[in-house]
Amino acid sequence: MAKADTNVKILAVNKKARFNYAIEDTLECGIELRGTEVKSIRINKFSYSDSYCKVKDGELWLVGFNISPYDFGNIHNHNPIRERRLLAHASEIKKLGRKVAEKGYTLVPLKVYLKKGKVKIEIGIAKGKKVFDKRESIKERDTDRETLREIKSKY
Repeated sequence: MAKADTNVKILAVNKKARFNYAIEDTLECGIELRGTEVKSIRINKFSYSDSYCKVKDGELWLVGFNISPYDFGNIHNHNPIRERRLLAHASEIKKLGRKVAEKGYTLVPLKVYLKKGKVKIEIGIAKGKKVFDKRESIKERDTDRETLREIKSKY
């Protein structure tokens, strides 16, 4: 039985990605950061609303991930919207590249967290949901909420 990792601090979860996409597989990656970017992430000064990942020249890149400049930084602050390299094994990157080459698949960030003091990002291989799939997700969520409410009121 696997023990829950106590050295993980979740900074943000991308709920919108799970609503807009059907996630087929996930992968934990490190992220290459510079200077004060780590401090900005630790105080939750980042946004990934329109971010995605791409495979370019055998490397995995995170595009559109906005990390605000650190308030107490100096002239060596970073560019907030630069592309950042994700750290993963070459075999995993090749597998992701083949999957993304298929029609309709994309790589989206799902979760940003600290693990043993290092910033990690969980990315998912996703396929876009149609409108009726989204309605189905809303319907399931509502029925789950109603059943929980009924159970709570009985006990």
